[in-house]
Amino acid sequence: MNKINILGIETSCDETSASVVADGREVLSNVIHSQIMEHRKYGGVVPEIASRRHIVKIDDVVSAALDEAGLALSDISAVAVTHGPGLVGALLVGLNFAKAMAYAAGLPLVGVHHIAGHIASNYLDNAAWQPPFIALVVSGGHTQLIHVRDYDDFVIMGKSLDDAAGEAYDKVARCLGLPYPGGVQIDRLAQEGNASAIDFPRVLLGAGSLDFSFSGLKSAVLNYLNSAKMAEREVSHADVAASFQQAVIEVLTKKAMMACEIAGCNQLAIAGGVAANSALRAALEQACSKNNITLNIPKPIYCTDNAAMIAAAGYYDHIKGRHAGLVLNAVPSLALS
Repeated sequence: MNKINILGIETSCDETSASVVADGREVLSNVIHSQIMEHRKYGGVVPEIASRRHIVKIDDVVSAALDEAGLALSDISAVAVTHGPGLVGALLVGLNFAKAMAYAAGLPLVGVHHIAGHIASNYLDNAAWQPPFIALVVSGGHTQLIHVRDYDDFVIMGKSLDDAAGEAYDKVARCLGLPYPGGVQIDRLAQEGNASAIDFPRVLLGAGSLDFSFSGLKSAVLNYLNSAKMAEREVSHADVAASFQQAVIEVLTKKAMMACEIAGCNQLAIAGGVAANSALRAALEQACSKNNITLNIPKPIYCTDNAAMIAAAGYYDHIKGRHAGLVLNAVPSLALS
């Protein structure tokens, strides 16, 4: 039987990525051009710069993905592309490239939700992993608990009400004078600090709530630093990083365990850029072991934005015949359904 090869394209933020994935699981190529160094001087992603860099790199990245896979466009079964959520200008670059390629080659076009892609990253290096499971999606723009009832059936059980966890990481890192992206820097610095040194708040939002709020925690860190500065008191940045990170991880872990219990599900997966955090991985491994829950953690390369996850998610829509027309548009605030 011939394999179903999906060409995935991802340009929702500051990574230009293309990938070929066979049968929704086998990664034949995954090419990623990162813009981190170009945005670092600004302390975060500048949307206009991101869009322009996508335009410059998209053709080379897609060509490299096909070459690395050893395939021609005629070997591709469908083109899957992120069409939301994300930065609208960035999304449009990948989307329009994918539409033109699909039209020229006579290939089906599949529009993929970015978060569905992150969830699908769990299928890429674990051939046995399948729904149902709870997905803890933790990134710069999203913190969500999702009951994945099937490959295309998602129920949001909890979400961030203000700052997402990754956003809080970046803002705290900026306060500590750490370079962008802040999450990686805090994870490293925290390993040198005492996680119990500072009692930052754990916002749980009431009994039974699966929603998240990290704005208060971020403000507490800022107030601590400002108070120390005014009092001319020396501060251990490593202790601040470790204590902040511990507060975030305790909330994420507690609510993930609650979601599994409420849904009656003994499988948990994590996804999103913050899923690469070493302390979060360790905490979830310990909690899942204690509660007899099977945990799946993607490789770090599949946690950050990449096109392999988009191709994997697109595969399940393609085999069910859910294709988009050329009127498919970018939706920066696209809801997961």
